[in-house]
Amino acid sequence: MAIIIAECCQNHKGDLKILKDMIWAAAEAGADYAKVQSILADDLTFRERFEEGVVENGVRKAIKRPYQLEYERLKPMNLDDNAFRWFIEECKKARIKPLTTVFTRSRIPFLSSLDWQEIKVASYDCASFPMIRELKEHFRHLFISTGAVFDADVRATASILNGNSFTFLHCVTIYPTPLDDLNLARIDWLRQFTPSVGFSDHTSVARDGLKASIGALYFGADLVERHFTILPTEETKDGPISINPDQLKELVEFSKIPAEEIKDYINKHVPEYDKMVGVPNRALTGVELLNRDYYRGRFASKTGDRMVYNWGEIE
Repeated sequence: MAIIIAECCQNHKGDLKILKDMIWAAAEAGADYAKVQSILADDLTFRERFEEGVVENGVRKAIKRPYQLEYERLKPMNLDDNAFRWFIEECKKARIKPLTTVFTRSRIPFLSSLDWQEIKVASYDCASFPMIRELKEHFRHLFISTGAVFDADVRATASILNGNSFTFLHCVTIYPTPLDDLNLARIDWLRQFTPSVGFSDHTSVARDGLKASIGALYFGADLVERHFTILPTEETKDGPISINPDQLKELVEFSKIPAEEIKDYINKHVPEYDKMVGVPNRALTGVELLNRDYYRGRFASKTGDRMVYNWGEIE
């Protein structure tokens, strides 16, 4: 039976009442984890090339994501330290495991002081080796997404974590991800590094429903992470790639049935499955490279006049 993570991301909009309802809805649907993000708007970094984006000779070199607009969007959705303590306790009441994604090294001391022993690492930090080294000293288990990183990055992280408990999650950092770009075969490639391999699904709910997650379960994923919402799709940025409580319950039910039953479902309802399997090794698409450029370094630990990035230090 695969583990199911309900990724609340910032679909709570900073409102603890909404988040409470999300926790209980995820628990009632049967998810194993409710997850939030440890993003703080004040950790957002200003980088000139993203103010207007960069286009050279008609080719996009950097996306446009102005700092001030992003800061103003993120600020109301901050969860402070007390909110994290409350989140863990509320998850205990609902009988669902709490989890968070860490985005800066400065948050590690606080997050590791709380009553949990597992942590999630976003795709763009799979190659943040100093951060990975710190996390393995503070947490019993790491869930690490592997989107928008190179094979050498995955190998290096696996080497750092040798002897530690960790899960690699295959994902594609295109939002939303076309089914043709899923390359579920990478799940098998990741299994050479750890027996625990999962899938983080960023496909369009309106277009593809649960097809990608179901395909990953059939392909052998031990864990599926899916963005989750209780609000109308249009009310949050991540709404289009977020499933609702009924869909989460359906996903949980699929996680419990034998592979042969999933195969029958796929044969009848998922004609795209063969294209979804793809290949285990491939070059990153242009969209993924642009996203990697923006999201890697989007946040940093700020100490005085220093910016400490997750992969090193820049004065």
